[in-house]
Amino acid sequence: MFTGDRSGDILYRVLHRTGFASMPASTSREDGLVLRDLYITAAAHCAPPGNKPEPGELRNCRPYLERELDLLTEVKVVVALGKIAFDVYLDILKGRGVIASRSGFVFGHDCEFVTGKGQPKLVSSYHPSQQNTSTGKLTAEMLRQVFERARAIAGKP
Repeated sequence: MFTGDRSGDILYRVLHRTGFASMPASTSREDGLVLRDLYITAAAHCAPPGNKPEPGELRNCRPYLERELDLLTEVKVVVALGKIAFDVYLDILKGRGVIASRSGFVFGHDCEFVTGKGQPKLVSSYHPSQQNTSTGKLTAEMLRQVFERARAIAGKP
């Protein structure tokens, strides 16, 4: 995810700076990038037209995301990059009975949420899209703070 994509330019730079990535950029699967203590996935596993997934696309991809979540048994924190990821993750938690309601979860940048006893904490962030980074809605420093928070929650030095 994000490899060779403009969103990845800022994301991988920040992941490298915060110790989650071996290199500050990723241009292809074969470039040698290694992620540490981090797994990247997406609510939509395709590149939808206009980079805005339709509800049907999200429904079609949801089983894949749910299976990935089931396989990741040691997760301490989930960072949702963007409101779509935030909403899909909370819908999964609600569907599984982990949370009773979504009313206490209001999307914002660098917000932290408790999702239930024994469940990973949730941190929300603006998506590192070119639209958000070119307008200054999201800066590298803002994104760095999100991943520093995630590192602290996970108890990783």
